[in-house]
Amino acid sequence: MTADVDPGPAPEPRTVPRVYKGYRVEALVFLGTALFFAVILGVYWFTSYEHAGSVMLLMTVFLGFIPGSYLFWWGAKRGGNMPARPEDSDEAELGDGAGTVGAFPSSSIWPFCLGVSAAVVCLALVFGAWLGVLGGAGVVATLIGYTMETRRGGYI
Repeated sequence: MTADVDPGPAPEPRTVPRVYKGYRVEALVFLGTALFFAVILGVYWFTSYEHAGSVMLLMTVFLGFIPGSYLFWWGAKRGGNMPARPEDSDEAELGDGAGTVGAFPSSSIWPFCLGVSAAVVCLALVFGAWLGVLGGAGVVATLIGYTMETRRGGYI
């Protein structure tokens, strides 16, 4: 015969404080991408002996390695002192992440003008240096205009 004994209330689960590891996940994603393309670079180099593709793959390795190593360094340097971001917390509320996200410029024609001026500079390789002078003047003018517009906060 077994007696029904009430064991009492269940013990509360022990919560272990999570140590914030900085930007570890983001760094590992970038470094993993760099490692993947480094392996592809090695295979490509030894099977094709083609220089342009190898250089592009090498630049892709750097594209993952540079931000990955920076994030890894930043997370290791400030890992213990860095407060956890709201999106990393399991108990975060929607209001915890509220605030100013950034300052975004208003719509402007200057980036389009800059692109057209840069295209004219590139066309100078085909048609001659005189077109490069005109395109360079356009680049300088559009950079000045865009800077003036962002400093004043209005349209020019």
